[in-house]
Amino acid sequence: MNDHLQSAPAVEKPISAPTEAASDTAGLDDIPEQMRVRRAKRSRLLAEGGQPYPVNVPRNASLRQVRERFADLATDATSGHIVSISGRVMFLRTGGKLCFATVQEGDGTTLQLMLSLAKVGTEALAEWKSQIDIGDFVSVTGEVISSKRGELSVLADKWMMAAKALRPLPITHKPMAEESRVRRRYLDLILRPAARDIVRTRSATLRSMRSFFDTRDFMEVETPMLQVQHGGAAARPFVTHINAYDIDLYLRIAPELYLKRCMVGGMERVFEVNRNFRNEGADSSHSPEFAMLECYEAYGDYNSMATLTRELVQYVARQVCGSEVARHVDGSEHDLSGIWRSIELYDAISHALGEHVSVATPQKTLLDYAGKHQIDVNPGWGPGKIAEEIFEKLVVPGLLEPTFVRDYPVETAPLTRDHRQQPGLTEKWDLYVRGFELATAYSELVDPVIQRERLLAQARLSAQGDDEAMQLDEEFLQAMEYAMPPCGGMGMGIDRLLMLLTGLGIRETILFPLVRPE
Repeated sequence: MNDHLQSAPAVEKPISAPTEAASDTAGLDDIPEQMRVRRAKRSRLLAEGGQPYPVNVPRNASLRQVRERFADLATDATSGHIVSISGRVMFLRTGGKLCFATVQEGDGTTLQLMLSLAKVGTEALAEWKSQIDIGDFVSVTGEVISSKRGELSVLADKWMMAAKALRPLPITHKPMAEESRVRRRYLDLILRPAARDIVRTRSATLRSMRSFFDTRDFMEVETPMLQVQHGGAAARPFVTHINAYDIDLYLRIAPELYLKRCMVGGMERVFEVNRNFRNEGADSSHSPEFAMLECYEAYGDYNSMATLTRELVQYVARQVCGSEVARHVDGSEHDLSGIWRSIELYDAISHALGEHVSVATPQKTLLDYAGKHQIDVNPGWGPGKIAEEIFEKLVVPGLLEPTFVRDYPVETAPLTRDHRQQPGLTEKWDLYVRGFELATAYSELVDPVIQRERLLAQARLSAQGDDEAMQLDEEFLQAMEYAMPPCGGMGMGIDRLLMLLTGLGIRETILFPLVRPE
């Protein structure tokens, strides 16, 4: 237990602003009292020849290094070692001849500071009491000791301000609302260990994904975010404008069409970790800006991609979670081990409706089924899109364990090869887990003649007002006409993979998600 935990945190009491602070507080009567006080302290420090934001401060050890090196120091003992450490003040107790503070560094490690009159002297102790607030960064040089209660501490010989905080931190024992955490993630990172943990988990996830592909001889590439034509997915794009060329451009909705150019160029195994942008809704599993993995393998198909995807997720789980069982922040677990279930799209729809449905089921019949189950659909949609909407509403919420849903209609999969046995279907699967889509994969369409027909059909839909339809991309088609080998491709949402591993919503897995301005 910290020596100071017996006492309540000191309240930051208003002080009279000195004359040196007049210029810093003039015209700021509408700001909170604590901010006026802190600005006055900044001005006073400058007036006295000090620096509220020095270019550097003494620091030769991190708090974690001190804790690890002196973990076995006996109670009420001295180490004989002098260190210079720094951190953000998270607690203050400033009464009498002995002051206590707790400082914290970026990874959440904390350490106790002790400032005594006998060690630092009257002037330095008085300056500490008058200048330091919770939230400030300080540098302290002194001996590593263990207090009478066994708390590892640094007994200061000297100290200096490292960075003055002009705003007070939120109250530490009162949790921030989710909206506040998202808007001010920097405060969330300061105050909440779980926020720091998810950043580390995300970093470890990306590192392990790259390791997985590296061991399988995949090459990481980068493709354009700004594109003359959008494509690679059925999604509404963001539109921007380049002044140099005086043309409109699109923010990437998917890297697929450029990665396939890599395949044409002879790069047989490629992957990209990329940012995509889709001008659509935002909810618990959708973000307008999101991270995605896409990979392509020559001479693969959607079957080999299913195996690769399962092995990838299981590998990442072992690296990040320690096993193939993901342990969520709420204490629940999700078993990702073994061979995953595989079902067919139209079989799943038929089971949910209690009626036989196939790719040949007429649009009118599907509209009737949707109406019966109160599913909103556009009467202008084709039968394939209506069938998928029924699937999304009736089947997806129950897909909790990892499940490959296979064989989608040609209508909704314009970049996918026709099914080898079932006319009207394509060799595509979507991977669902915990009720959301995690990944999708194709046996890629490599016939440029059929691809042109598919994209022409998409262009007609776009002309009819479908904002999500793809455009006719002549440059992509020209590349395909130089021949692309048989190929399997897969795309996975990285934010959603984090959702799977942690049990969190998408706004918690993204460090700085897009939010509506206040």
